[in-house]
Amino acid sequence: MTKPDSQKPNPTVQDVARAAKVSTATVSRALSTPERVSIKTRNRVAEAVEKTGYVLNHAARNLRRRDTGAIVALVPDIGNSHFSNILQGIETVCAEKNLKVLIADTRKPTMSRPRIGEFFSKNNCDGIVILDGHFSISGIREANPKLPPIVTAGEWSDDPAVPIAVVNNLLGAELAVSHLLRFGHRKFGHITGLLTHKPGRDRLEGFKSTLEAAGLDPNDAWIADGDYTLAAGARAAEAWLNMDERPTAMFCASDRSAFGFISALNEAGVRVPDEVSVVGFDDIDIAEHFVPPLTTIHQPRRAVGEHAAQLLLSLLEGKQPEASKVQIEPQLVVRKSTKRIS
Repeated sequence: MTKPDSQKPNPTVQDVARAAKVSTATVSRALSTPERVSIKTRNRVAEAVEKTGYVLNHAARNLRRRDTGAIVALVPDIGNSHFSNILQGIETVCAEKNLKVLIADTRKPTMSRPRIGEFFSKNNCDGIVILDGHFSISGIREANPKLPPIVTAGEWSDDPAVPIAVVNNLLGAELAVSHLLRFGHRKFGHITGLLTHKPGRDRLEGFKSTLEAAGLDPNDAWIADGDYTLAAGARAAEAWLNMDERPTAMFCASDRSAFGFISALNEAGVRVPDEVSVVGFDDIDIAEHFVPPLTTIHQPRRAVGEHAAQLLLSLLEGKQPEASKVQIEPQLVVRKSTKRIS
């Protein structure tokens, strides 16, 4: 009696073809150049491969994804805990699917644009997660139409077809300003993020709209240009110290800017929150250990990474994600850098 295909000791391409109900040539194409066959056929061959035992099961899983077994994460600052937390979420999801995560720090001096461009190749990776908002994905796609699947994590894309996983920055700004309003503040300032990026613009917009909803004129608020850095906070502090009418409440677009602002004020003998209340955005690891512990907007960064990875896995499996734009709600964390005023 003939054994079923799944029990043959030495299954052949012909066995796979019979199980998949396709030709042996189609099986060969699906195994060697999967991009030349449809997703439906590729999956049918992969199932036949697993059924017959023609190759190891993990190879069949790679066939469904593509064929490198790795994705690339493009990160603007690997040393920043904000990004490392997102990466943890990405790696957790990918590890469950036996996908390696290769990390490229896009701001390293050795990482030239041509070298970064090498990552945007189907031969080098199965897919890409972009954490760096400086990339124009539509421009990259125009130069190289045959890109692997791409998603962004924590950043918006200028290509509407690219799935994204981001924190709701408008809501985060609303939570921060509403907290300061409840504490009785009416003179506000804001240190912006990068206004060339949508997260920075959204935090500024949320700041202004919340003031307006409270009956305050957002044009009366003091706006200091920033870029999420310690230096931006320190510059804002210097300007604040030279003002005649100082804001009593500051919303900073990042924790780092808040740290720079508070440290520079401290050197000048001004104490937070006695003379000014400060709220940050991010809730990076040091925020609760800073002096004073920083009131801030917590970004669920691991959740951002997990959602981004899940979006990418859907694309790798030939599926269109049910929700291609995932916005995750932030939370207000109240500590000791804000104070109620009389």
